Order: sequence, then structure tokens, then C-alpha cells
Amino acid sequence: MSSETEPRADLGDIDELGPVDYIVVEFPGNRMTGEGLPILVDLVDRGIIRIFDFVFIRKDEDGTVTAVELQDLGSEVDLSVFEGAASGLLDHSDIQDAAGALEPGNAAGIIVYENTWAAPFARALRRGGAQLVAAGRIPVQALLASLDALEDPPAGE
Repeated sequence: MSSETEPRADLGDIDELGPVDYIVVEFPGNRMTGEGLPILVDLVDRGIIRIFDFVFIRKDEDGTVTAVELQDLGSEVDLSVFEGAASGLLDHSDIQDAAGALEPGNAAGIIVYENTWAAPFARALRRGGAQLVAAGRIPVQALLASLDALEDPPAGE
């Protein structure tokens, strides 16, 4: 995330924040349909999440990474609602790290967001002196593989 020398993003009262996460969503062949965007807008409109940063990047076949302006993504997907979503939390090294997860020839959207739905819970924990010491996500593919393993008993049983 951003260094100490850069201006601090206006995130509001830090003590009031919910958990902040990021996602990197890869689009094979730079093909973005926009199918998930109405759902993302709905999550914001209902106050479930608050978007701090929304960045698109492309990784060329030679590995060159380029940031893409939302208006340059074409008319197929209207992303104007996300223009200006740049808190400064993402820096160049974060974008390079995200690009490392991409296959050449693909694009990605990087979103940094607050889980506003969890803010009251997080505030209560902090008031009690608790602190988050670990977090993670279980990819759907890993979850399905675990469930499949439960259904298929080992040979000989």
C-alpha cells in the first residue's frame, strides 16, 4: 500500500472503519462483459461496501503492465459510476504485485473496498481491545474440491 510520504487518503474516522479488503479480477483476453457491475453498484448503493480504489490494468504478451483509464475501456461497459474511486491506497508496487497474478494478454480490475456491513462488529471488537491477527478467503474452487473429497471416500472404505 501507499508509502508514508504520500498524502493520506480520506477514509473517514479510522476507528469507525469496517474490514478493508482487495480483490483482483482477471479478464482473459481483455474481455470484460460488465455482467457483474450492476451487482457491484447495488452493493455500494445499499451501503454493504464502500469502494476506495478501482483500477484496471492490462498485461501485454511481453509482460508490460499498463494502467487503463475507465473511459478507455470502450462503450461496451459503462464504468463512469466508478470514476474518481482513487483513495491513494494502491501504489505502483501494489499494481505490479497484482499484475504478477495475471497471465499475459489479460486484463484485471483491482478493487479496494471497505466491508461497511461489518463496521459495527469491528468497532465493538476494537473497543474491547481485540485485534484481527489473521484473515483469509477460501476460493470457491477449493471449497468445491473439499466438498467433492468428502463425497468420495478413500479406496478401501
